[in-house]
Amino acid sequence: MRVRRLAVDGAFEFTPDCHRDDRGLFVSPMQEESFVAATGHRFRVAQINHSRSVRDVLRGLHYTATPPGQAKYVHCGHGRALDVVVDLRHGSPTFGACDVVELDTKSFRAVYLPVGVGHAFLSLSEDTVMCYLVTSDYRSELEHAINPLDPELALPWPSGVDFILSERDRTAPSLAEARDRLPRYADCFPFSETLVSP
Repeated sequence: MRVRRLAVDGAFEFTPDCHRDDRGLFVSPMQEESFVAATGHRFRVAQINHSRSVRDVLRGLHYTATPPGQAKYVHCGHGRALDVVVDLRHGSPTFGACDVVELDTKSFRAVYLPVGVGHAFLSLSEDTVMCYLVTSDYRSELEHAINPLDPELALPWPSGVDFILSERDRTAPSLAEARDRLPRYADCFPFSETLVSP
């Protein structure tokens, strides 16, 4: 497993080895030993989510109220997507920073988003399946969004795309409008009980 630290504090890209032969392939996009070595804590899976999108669907920018917050571990199970990570945590050393990872079924890269970090992706194929491991159950009242096309964010979406957005994402507030309810960096560390000693 190869690990790359992203521009957002605490976020990582993980690239597993992919074993291919004439039958197909075998890959492990999530490996606890590599995850713990990179992050210093275990990942408690409370729920697994899948989304399926046609080309040019843009989902996000989503984050969860903190506390309690929700961390995510995301990979692409089919197709191809441009995955964007944005630091929305007030007081974070990388507040406002973003990074982009292309997820597909050639590399099987995965992205870890710590609590308080925003997530969005653009489907680059006609049938893109995204798989999410998350640390808390879904509760609609805790789910928030920021418009992924907000000029203040200036996220690095490709030009010339006729984005397909849900009504929720199209009418989501701008970063400026959401600023008062963004997570505080100090509230984004729920893993004390699962920290791993050096």
